[in-house]
Amino acid sequence: MSDARAVRIDEPGSIRVVPTEPTEPGPGEALVEIARSGICGSDREVFTGNRPADFVSYPVIPGHEWSGTVVEVGSDVTADLRGRLVVGEGFCGCGVCPACRRGDNNLCATQYEETGFTRPGAWSNYLTLPARLLHVLPDDADPRGAAVLEPAACAAAATLKLAVVPGERVAVVGGGSLGLLSTQLIAAASPAELSVVEPGERAGVATACGATGLHDPAAVEQLAGSYDAVLEAAGAPGTAALATRLARPGGRVVLTGVAADDPEPPDPARLVLSQLTVHTVFGAPSRAWGHAVSAFTSGVLDPALLVTRELELDEASEALRLLGEQRGADVKILLRP
Repeated sequence: MSDARAVRIDEPGSIRVVPTEPTEPGPGEALVEIARSGICGSDREVFTGNRPADFVSYPVIPGHEWSGTVVEVGSDVTADLRGRLVVGEGFCGCGVCPACRRGDNNLCATQYEETGFTRPGAWSNYLTLPARLLHVLPDDADPRGAAVLEPAACAAAATLKLAVVPGERVAVVGGGSLGLLSTQLIAAASPAELSVVEPGERAGVATACGATGLHDPAAVEQLAGSYDAVLEAAGAPGTAALATRLARPGGRVVLTGVAADDPEPPDPARLVLSQLTVHTVFGAPSRAWGHAVSAFTSGVLDPALLVTRELELDEASEALRLLGEQRGADVKILLRP
């Protein structure tokens, strides 16, 4: 452990690899040796300074997507956890406020604390966190795919709200990680049609994830009003409005992406006159994690399909650059400690 390292963002634009000492687990905690950690748009927001100030604390070790093996546990934690492959929830809610009590621990009314944003994250060799946040995986599970279970849990939160039933026509707007993971989960519900709205470079992976068709956003207006349910997972200007236009009257829409500046938001008149049901998603509560982990361990969900690059911790800044320039078939980047 003496050669342990971590990637630290001291302030926006300042990133470096620093030596670190693993934090011994206290009561109720576990120490995890990281196998893989993921990188996503919110990590880039931390680096560029575009994440809202209330949702990041500098300096910070990023990394909210990860998998690893428990190497030590604190008091009040079962010793059986040692040696187990795990993933962990990011939101550290208080557990007692009304939001936490009703299962919305991602909306904790007492505090916002999240691994990789306000607490040390997994761009490191080791991570210490509350053991109650861990989900134990089968010993033979793929740690690469497991490292993508955090965005899969966010996708699960969205698809649970979309509530697709067999035979429906469904569209997913956005073919990035969240959109393609959502596509896999929706495909398990046997829709009659499952379209992904994304430029054609990702047709292969979209088909592997269960899509029955791929449509370019520039040519999709002809499909307006065609879908029973639409999931927006792009977070780009205009995509929320596009999702509402694709839904039929009386249809359902789930919005997961947040555009920093959207000159074309959804039309309130269309929402009302078409009587659309619109849900939104912020992160993943525990019930969504349970759904994603069950889908993964049963083989319904294969997040490893999205992994297109693996880099070392020393290459974290390069990973952020690649994420900002992401093009074509490149989807998910992982870091190896």
